[in-house]
Amino acid sequence: MKRALVTGAAGFVGKWLCAALVRDGWSATACAHSEADVNVAQAPGPWGSLQQVSWKTGDIRDAAFVDGLFALQPHAVIHLAAVSHVQHATTSPTLAWEVNLLASVHLLSAASRLREAGIVDPLVLLIGSAEQYGRQPTANMPLAESAPQSPLTVYGATKAAQEIAGLQAFHASGLRVIAARPFPHTGPGQEERFVLPALVARAEALRTSASGAPMMTGNLTPVRDFLHVSDVVAAYIALLHFGRPGTVYNVASGTGLSVREVVERVLQRTGVQAELKEDPALVRAVDVPVLVGDATRLSADTGWKPTRGFDNILDDLLAYHRTHAKTH
Repeated sequence: MKRALVTGAAGFVGKWLCAALVRDGWSATACAHSEADVNVAQAPGPWGSLQQVSWKTGDIRDAAFVDGLFALQPHAVIHLAAVSHVQHATTSPTLAWEVNLLASVHLLSAASRLREAGIVDPLVLLIGSAEQYGRQPTANMPLAESAPQSPLTVYGATKAAQEIAGLQAFHASGLRVIAARPFPHTGPGQEERFVLPALVARAEALRTSASGAPMMTGNLTPVRDFLHVSDVVAAYIALLHFGRPGTVYNVASGTGLSVREVVERVLQRTGVQAELKEDPALVRAVDVPVLVGDATRLSADTGWKPTRGFDNILDDLLAYHRTHAKTH
């Protein structure tokens, strides 16, 4: 049985990924920051069972802790640990650079040493972000991986730097590094500080209150490419099997929706009629007008294609929110 090490495993995507790895036949070791995070992650959820997952706790910024993780001799490492919320990275840039770049360098160094010792040749899947592209001409959408990286946010910049460090390790030493650039993804269990769960929660509050209040939104004009988290983790596992080391892969649907369209579909799905009103507190100071990805390379190399459409995403978010609201 192949051994997989997942950093950031107690997070939203990490839980979905660990459960999917077990179903795919991997022995999964999950890395989390604290025992409290582990306890929360092990609660039953829509991602499936994590009972067969082993857990390690510690600070991913601690090089000694990272070295200890590689005593497990993993065949694959999926590096999810990050300051992953754009606004959090903006307000805490030093933390974002420490976690998103320096911790990644520790991990790459530890993996390289394992390989050089001839113990195991780990495949390292670095999880980046579509934020790495920044602002691109609308005419260039959907973006291929050859598009220039021009990140506008601290988060995007840290992820671009992480990718550069990973590809440098590949070119210099042959460490088997694959870089993924996932476009926005969501699903049951994502925190409501992220856009789609937040919109669903606001729409549901309007539905149950019948107050006639407006639907508060951020900027309605940006266009984004949304994926279901289950499709994204399926892409990551496909890359473990079929991805080419030294290669960058978009994980995207190729279809864009404006935030206005998204809000309108959320309201339609919840049966709410409400005026849309922009809340300055929800507007990002730096925003990319259009961000849609081309996943042709991923599909060609692995056969991956998204299976869940936007209505499936909304239905799952609504079902989760309604169940969650009843039990909390």
